[in-house]
Amino acid sequence: MIPRYTRPEMAAIWSDQNKYKIWYLIEAHATEKLAELGVVPQSAVDAVWKAKDVDFDVDRINEIEAEVKHDVIAFLTHLAEHVGEESRFVHQGLTSSDVLDTCLAVQMKQSADLLLVAMDRVLAALKTRAEEHKYTVCIGRSHGIHAEPTTMGLKFARFYAEFARNRARLVAARDEIATCAISGAIGTFANVDPSVEEHVAEQMGLTVEPVSTQVIPRDRHANYFAVLGLIASAIENIAVEVRHLQRSEVREAQEYFSKGQKGSSAMPHKRNPILTENLTGQARLVRSAVVPAMENVALWHERDISHSSVERGIGPDANVHLDFALHRTAGMIEKLIVHEDRCRENLEAYGGIHNSQRVLLALTQAGASREDSYRLVQRNGMKTWDEGGKLVEHLKADEGVTALLSDEQIEACFDEAYHLKHVDTIFARVFSQ
Repeated sequence: MIPRYTRPEMAAIWSDQNKYKIWYLIEAHATEKLAELGVVPQSAVDAVWKAKDVDFDVDRINEIEAEVKHDVIAFLTHLAEHVGEESRFVHQGLTSSDVLDTCLAVQMKQSADLLLVAMDRVLAALKTRAEEHKYTVCIGRSHGIHAEPTTMGLKFARFYAEFARNRARLVAARDEIATCAISGAIGTFANVDPSVEEHVAEQMGLTVEPVSTQVIPRDRHANYFAVLGLIASAIENIAVEVRHLQRSEVREAQEYFSKGQKGSSAMPHKRNPILTENLTGQARLVRSAVVPAMENVALWHERDISHSSVERGIGPDANVHLDFALHRTAGMIEKLIVHEDRCRENLEAYGGIHNSQRVLLALTQAGASREDSYRLVQRNGMKTWDEGGKLVEHLKADEGVTALLSDEQIEACFDEAYHLKHVDTIFARVFSQ
């Protein structure tokens, strides 16, 4: 975890202290159920629960692990230093993966809950800006070239809908990853009763894993990281749009530039889109976890640990980077400056050529073939591109066009309201879900 991109709330989830506290709770709840089944004495449960307020010594655990070369054994040895003689009844019938995998499920569920809070902030920001700029007309672009009018509000609405889909995906992924495995070596429950797993799952807010071999199946984890990758791509989708809109030649929107902020060490005039460029990079980092997570699905027989080193990296890093990126995205949207005058300038910069389809359709309705209609509009559109002027005036001067359409009919094709007549319908579809 890189401090520069780590929020304290997410860092706490992936801290050693939180991990060991979760390990402790798994062991304590398992011992509790084992006592109820008569496998261990109640005195063992009482002794274990006396350690509930202990802040486990990470340095001490690391010291033990340096000798025993096993993280769970190192933790159990340290726990025994607090529990005493009754510690021999801890971890009865369990295997290391029971603790490790169940803990990872808890941490990923905790992370998902934090990410959902961040996503709600992004959604709220997008909705606010969509409503604010519902009818802020701007030119739409395909292939980076002027196409037909749209609105800034529709841009925000589109991103809102994408984030809403991803929120639903994250809720589903959180539920799918939140499973508990306390099934012992090879997952057969030979040395631990299935009711222990059920009890631990209930106490930890998880569901039982139907069949776990010695590890929880990694397709669950792959799905979780794939969803994080989709959310990262949604962030980049917004970031790339803002970066394009902030280009000097466009300048329809820009990131907030605070007093005293500097954009370049060499050029004092610069206002660079540093937030959205950073978000593009953050998205790449999050998506870099997806393929390794997919490759973790195929393990040898009932288990190996080829997945372990991968998850120690991508588990905290992907969640940390996405958490940071979501809050940065929300803040960027909340303060984004929209230059409405520049939107209008760009819309009108090329003589109204964005109305070409309206004229094309009018000509076909007037009786011309589509091919002839296209040819008539294109030659006037290209004249507008190359020579300047207004498309409406070039059309009025074209005998091929005026033979089919009156000046009034031509002018009607340039009514801006025509392009906006279904904005309300789109907004209702997006925001009434």
